[in-house]
Amino acid sequence: MSILLWILFGLVVGVIAKLLTPGREPGGFLITVLLGIGGALLGGFLGRVLGIYPTYQSTGGFIMSIIGAILILAIYNIATSRRTA
Repeated sequence: MSILLWILFGLVVGVIAKLLTPGREPGGFLITVLLGIGGALLGGFLGRVLGIYPTYQSTGGFIMSIIGAILILAIYNIATSRRTA
């Protein structure tokens, strides 16, 4: 059940990150979900390691997950734009 929740959370975070990132995205729905899950993991990990929020605080984790997803989405966009150009 927790894996299903991570996928759902990644979907939400990925869609929010895609809406906040300007420009046309080269990936589709599946890429958005995968980047959202990766961003949630990255942002949550970095937030805890840097001491921005404690483990039990969900608001900080959600914000850091969105920031992580935007970061991963930007890296993905840079990597795919160089490959196609």
